[in-house]
Amino acid sequence: MAIATGNTGLQVEITNRQILKMALPISLAMLIPQLNFVTNTIFLSQIGDGVTALGTAGITGVFYLIFALTGNGLNSGLQGLLARRAGENRPVEIGKLFMQGLWIALFFAIAAIILTYTVAPYFLASSLHSDEVRTEAIRFLKIRVWGIPFLYFFQMCNALLVGTNNSRYMKYGFWTMAALNIFLDYTLIKGRLGFPELGFDGAAYASVIAEMLGMAVVLGIIFYKKFSHRFSLFNDWKFNKPVAGLIFRQSSPLVLQWLLSILAWMLFYIFIENLGENGRPLAISNTMRNIFGVFGIFVWAFASTTNSMVSNIIGQGKKDQVETLIKKIMWLSIGFTAALCLLINIFPAVFLSMYTSDRSFVDDAIPVIRIVTCGMMVMSFSTVWLNAVTGTANTKINLAIEIVAILIYSLYIYLVLKVFDLGLIWAWASEILYWGILFLLSFVYIRSGKWRKKVI
Repeated sequence: MAIATGNTGLQVEITNRQILKMALPISLAMLIPQLNFVTNTIFLSQIGDGVTALGTAGITGVFYLIFALTGNGLNSGLQGLLARRAGENRPVEIGKLFMQGLWIALFFAIAAIILTYTVAPYFLASSLHSDEVRTEAIRFLKIRVWGIPFLYFFQMCNALLVGTNNSRYMKYGFWTMAALNIFLDYTLIKGRLGFPELGFDGAAYASVIAEMLGMAVVLGIIFYKKFSHRFSLFNDWKFNKPVAGLIFRQSSPLVLQWLLSILAWMLFYIFIENLGENGRPLAISNTMRNIFGVFGIFVWAFASTTNSMVSNIIGQGKKDQVETLIKKIMWLSIGFTAALCLLINIFPAVFLSMYTSDRSFVDDAIPVIRIVTCGMMVMSFSTVWLNAVTGTANTKINLAIEIVAILIYSLYIYLVLKVFDLGLIWAWASEILYWGILFLLSFVYIRSGKWRKKVI
């Protein structure tokens, strides 16, 4: 297959400037919804005693992530394929992949809605001890899941922007989504500005409406910037079995990888919920999840950049430069994450005070923050190497690595929380173990060079 010799804007370069040019817009785009999530949690903490709402938000948030991260798996698989075609300078093939990605996303969205209405109530009923948490969680999810089709299409559009080296345009969709979500949280949860008071359900309606508008904005950008013409998008709406099959083969291991990861985290939250009816451990853990979300934005941005750039470089025929690229991204990821972790360790009470004025809650959560930030530091370089494996298109290896890590992680949290009852600090130390295993296995695979034979 002929590969273009000139750089037409689709092919990336192995420089820190190129890495930051791609990663910083992604991180900025990701920051907005994470800040929105924090704001959402703050609004929910004002309902009743705050603890029940925070605990319920933790359970529903993790359950919803099962479907949201399924979209992430589709996004990562499609993004890698788009970046490979961009590196090969084959714009028409980019359009074909994108359209079939939308079809697959639609099928997965329908499945998510069906599962939420049929399986979720039984699963939560058998898993949660608190009747109040269980009832609120089920009602919330039956509303929230209707945003999934719009979220999946939004993610596919973002895969197109990142895979074609246009990540700078992502921010507009995210900003719009976050602004509307925050406004609707403010108005619907407590019934302000003439809107109905919907309580916990208001957060679900707010998110669904925001996802609808976010998708509309990013589609508008694709048409406005004429990407639809450049990549021959929307020219052929027919389902293309060979192309769809390629996307599914590349994405399905990543979907399973994400599902295993979030199911293990769901297990973690169920064990935490079982610790006591007062909800304190669950509320603290939900706060820790916010820390991972907000302070991990650079980690995930550099991870997404690694997937796209590694695939692009391989598409250009520069396999010998892959490890050099990975190391450049890794050190940038470590540097940005270290700065954020230092900040939160210096001012932990400031961050925690946004959720509650209860001093005892803050005192209990600070030691957990110390452990969580250690886990984030390990995550900062392990995600780079793991997503490098994704970029090589050997996604079955990603799944195998995840299975090993999840088995060890699950055994650890079972022993810590159910057998020895060691408490939250030791429970959250599981993040260090989990990310450390992912790094070790990913590093060994990349260094082995076995990925060089893969052709897509």
